[in-house]
Amino acid sequence: MEAAGAFRRTAIERSDQRVAWERTDQAFFAAGACHILAWVCRDTYPDRSIEVAAVRLAGELPVVHTYAVWGGWAFDHAGWNPEQQVLAVNAAFEGHPLERVSISTDLAEFCAEHHHRMPDRYWRDPIPRAREYMGRHLPPWT
Repeated sequence: MEAAGAFRRTAIERSDQRVAWERTDQAFFAAGACHILAWVCRDTYPDRSIEVAAVRLAGELPVVHTYAVWGGWAFDHAGWNPEQQVLAVNAAFEGHPLERVSISTDLAEFCAEHHHRMPDRYWRDPIPRAREYMGRHLPPWT
């Protein structure tokens, strides 16, 4: 498992949505569209109490990674893994302690508050791509 930060976008990927879109699925959903993947995961399983969570550097305001959580498992670019492992890998990569934040807003409010892109701000609609990516990762309850 790799930390989300290992896939941070380059300057050209940040400025050109097509270039960002053309990255591998894992890179795309690790950095730049992790929040989209988290909400798609939650919405795909309405019968489960899936939470959206994020991490930020301790004492900082901006979140550095967003993911879905269910029963101690986290779903992000690396598939389903124990949440504690996701937190540890990302903290080790960042070289700083991380704070876990529970997200209780909807996607639009989250994007406005955290300066993230809504699905219509990508080069193409990322929701079908997120659904397809999720389909490659079986949830822990199967």
